[in-house]
Amino acid sequence: MAMEMGSLGTLRCTNPHRIQSLSPFKSVPYTPKSPLQLPPRFSSAFLGQTLQNKSLIPFKNVSRFRSLSPRAVASDVQAKPTVLVAEKLGEGGLELLRSEANVDCSYNLSQEELCTKISLCDALIVRSGTKVTREVFESSRGRLKVVGRAGVGIDNVDLQAATEFGCLVVNAPTANTVAAAEHGIALIASMARNVPQASASMKAGKWQRNKFVGVSLVGKTLAVMGFGKVGTEVARRAKGLGMHVIAHDPYAPADRARAIGVDLVSFEEAITVADFISLHMPLTPSTEKIFNDETFAKMKKGARIVNVARGGVIDEDALVKALDAGIVAQAALDVFTVEPPEKDSKLVNHEKVIVTPHLGASTMEAQEGVAVEIAEAVVGALKGELAATAVNAPMVPAEVLSELAPFITLAEKLGRLAVQLVAGGSGVKSVKVTYSSARAGDDLDTRVLRAMITKGIIEPISSAFVNLVNADFIARQRGLRLSEERILLDGSPQEPLESIQVQIADVESKFASAISESGDIKVEGKVKGGIPHLSKVGAFSVDVSLEGSVILCRQTDQPGMIGTVGNILGEENVNVNFMSVGRIAPRKKAVMAIGVDEEPSKGALKKIGDVPAIEEFVYLKL
Repeated sequence: MAMEMGSLGTLRCTNPHRIQSLSPFKSVPYTPKSPLQLPPRFSSAFLGQTLQNKSLIPFKNVSRFRSLSPRAVASDVQAKPTVLVAEKLGEGGLELLRSEANVDCSYNLSQEELCTKISLCDALIVRSGTKVTREVFESSRGRLKVVGRAGVGIDNVDLQAATEFGCLVVNAPTANTVAAAEHGIALIASMARNVPQASASMKAGKWQRNKFVGVSLVGKTLAVMGFGKVGTEVARRAKGLGMHVIAHDPYAPADRARAIGVDLVSFEEAITVADFISLHMPLTPSTEKIFNDETFAKMKKGARIVNVARGGVIDEDALVKALDAGIVAQAALDVFTVEPPEKDSKLVNHEKVIVTPHLGASTMEAQEGVAVEIAEAVVGALKGELAATAVNAPMVPAEVLSELAPFITLAEKLGRLAVQLVAGGSGVKSVKVTYSSARAGDDLDTRVLRAMITKGIIEPISSAFVNLVNADFIARQRGLRLSEERILLDGSPQEPLESIQVQIADVESKFASAISESGDIKVEGKVKGGIPHLSKVGAFSVDVSLEGSVILCRQTDQPGMIGTVGNILGEENVNVNFMSVGRIAPRKKAVMAIGVDEEPSKGALKKIGDVPAIEEFVYLKL
């Protein structure tokens, strides 16, 4: 194996066959061999979502079945993930799912039946009628990786439990947004002009023009309660009808509301000044029955209320009383606390109430769009791609993820390397991460990097299964404090990061040279040509690729050391992919970092340790 000396005492292999085999990696992001790392298209290891043996099982295309034997087809089918569709889904979505997974369409399952089936499924798709409780996640025994909600609201999914179990939750927020908003506006207009009652009267053979005199929408104040996607679209359309629109949402950005001419106000102000109130809030413990006797008593007399969100946000008995008392002039409801409601429901049969059977998303376009959108999100998540509609994971644009790809790999490897330097391997409680970049803090999203460092630190020393979804939860559960610092560098920000540094405080190290002046274990890395590199160990600068695993040796800087260690590894048929020596001064203490493709035997490691000039060494499996 021929070698030449590079900067920082770096040895590079000059074997032409070796160079040829590495050349493709010089122009594309590094694709690591371990299934726990992140390849360019974000393998399932990126989310930490792996199948039962924690190794990626590739998707196969059904069109290949034509060229496969029956046995191969059977094997291919078994390799596919299984998706349980628990409520009706559009055919376009089902076709997409079937092309990538085994699909089990089982509707109207009881909670017990769902819990029984779920242990055999990798993904679950529901609408609003199925409750995905903690019991469901517990019953999955770790196999369930993705829950897809075909629609916007996710209050029927226990997000806390999903996060704890490392299960990604995705929804389909865009496909039915317009349909729901249109239905809300249709109910507002129908209620204002008594359309359903007038239609029923005529069909009964009557002509009662004076009975169904309505109110105009122009100039009326509409309070949009919940300014998310649907609420925003309702506001846009109401503005087009000449209404004055206000909104209440404690989490909505004021600039987004101002951009379409909507004022954000308090809950109290909204209900006291509005002529029409349109509900678009999720059902949570804080919003359950938020429209109750007390709320109705504060409302402007003669107000009209529309609900196309969640039935549980209204106390239905209180609404009946408010209607009877004339406090609420009319109500138009598409959703109910219990669906379907009782046939003799006072609310449903009230003469001042317009009702529809949960039709908010029920257009042909929306149904098909939601089915395709949720199928794409679920399939993408099963393949390891971070879905743009993920509910319980960091929302990072695809272009940012693509740019960060090699740094995400670097982050996890630095975490794995640092924790293996801890004596005893446990007791890690305080970690500091420093990002050096020429980009301003607002232009650098480090959430994914933090999650992968957490994954790298925790997984090698525990049985915990850490991924992007549950990284913060697992860290809190283990008492791990991870702080972040950013150093702004001068110059043009060609790359998102110059380096990542990981420090572990208040621990002893099995490799004393990894201890920095501050007394912490310190490792630092960079990305070069799309490949993660270790650039510093303690106070020693090195330069070694993190493609395989690493051997660190502290030694006296003297001739022949590189050849001695290289020969020991060569005799054991261990291929060296990179070697670097960092030293403080000539003939003083130095750290040699050796990248290896194969794991050295215990005998080989012992021979390295027996070299007289080597004072300490450690093998770090990445």
